[in-house]
Amino acid sequence: MTALEHRAGGPVRRTGRIPFPVVDEVARHCLQEAEPETIHVEVHLPGRPEPARLREAFTEALRRHPRVLMRETPVPWYGRRYAWELTREPQIETVAFAPPGPDALREARTRALTQAPPLTLSPPVRLEVVADSAAGGTVLVLTVHHTALDGPACLRILATAAEVYGGLDHSPAAPPVRPSEALPLPPDTPSARTPPARVAPGSPGSAPGNGLLVAELPLPQRPKGAPFTVNDQLMVATALTVARWNGEHGARPRPVRITMPVDDRPRDATMPIGNGTRLVEVPFGPAELTDTGLPALLHRTAQRTRALKSLPRPPLGHGAALLTAPVVPVAWRAAATRALRRAAAPWTSTTLLSNIGRIPYPMDFGEGAGRAHAVWISAPARMPRGLTFTTTSTGGRLHLCLRWSRTLLGDGDGARLRDLFAHCLDATGEAP
Repeated sequence: MTALEHRAGGPVRRTGRIPFPVVDEVARHCLQEAEPETIHVEVHLPGRPEPARLREAFTEALRRHPRVLMRETPVPWYGRRYAWELTREPQIETVAFAPPGPDALREARTRALTQAPPLTLSPPVRLEVVADSAAGGTVLVLTVHHTALDGPACLRILATAAEVYGGLDHSPAAPPVRPSEALPLPPDTPSARTPPARVAPGSPGSAPGNGLLVAELPLPQRPKGAPFTVNDQLMVATALTVARWNGEHGARPRPVRITMPVDDRPRDATMPIGNGTRLVEVPFGPAELTDTGLPALLHRTAQRTRALKSLPRPPLGHGAALLTAPVVPVAWRAAATRALRRAAAPWTSTTLLSNIGRIPYPMDFGEGAGRAHAVWISAPARMPRGLTFTTTSTGGRLHLCLRWSRTLLGDGDGARLRDLFAHCLDATGEAP
């Protein structure tokens, strides 16, 4: 049963339950308390929104996107499907105001990485409002359970809240245009049959969970008429960063494979809310990741990413669709999924790069609160990957978020990876 129908004037609520889509079910099977599956979003505003008005605006945004007002329904052991149940109103308070203090933002980030909103209460999101004592203004920290929503859906909800609060038009920029027909992969594309490199361990601490580092960098230069995009430059910079990090830690060269989310949904108010991206994997051979071959690598990467984005593919591949077919109890499928995930760990991609790109909405909360001047997003970084890169662009600057598993890396390692990434990204702009 579908959750919503659309007509002139906006979405219409339907009653009933929504079976978990493939992505939601696989995520639900693999939940781990030690490393919560959360998405963290930071929106930095120059001013201070009014608390009551902001709470009303965010609640109204949830009503306008009723697919987010949902909770997981209980499933008996013999049940065939997990299911979401829609609710008419939030069942929990979704907006909180953090106590002011010099460490308020750091503590809010920590909560976003360690405390996932519950799936059993509607909605599985939490908005924390933090006074930025260092830069002034306000930071909106949105924490989302990734079993229910992805990053682009989070941005759409925040954009609607900004529109309700400030009364300003938040018509989105046009989404990227994909090729109308599937393109063939270039013949020099490395094979996916070889297990890829793992990120070499650094100096992890004893605490579980994820670590986080945010950085603001200049947008990479792009030569006029270049056949590659900024996304291709980010992809190459990520591959080079991992290769150099591994080289510094004595790991032998291996292919690097990077998971890249692709989002083809409309960005306006009709955008389907949930986990709507599909994942593709971009491979790099060890011989390609050298300074001398950078110009050619950018061209090859552009051809590969363009072809991979054009290929029709289920969100997690055909195997996941088969694995989640409701032919046996969901508890049995959960055990099988976790076992297969452990067995497939050596073939899991090296890392993930989620390039949201230029934020497609103004994120302008109007007089008093102002327009966002920075937006950071981070994706979960559970093992076996253990490291994710997420990038956005706001106000002509690149906002990079590194997130890692603390069983693999420490805070000092995050700073070194940031420096490596900045250097490699800058090099892509200098390549002819």
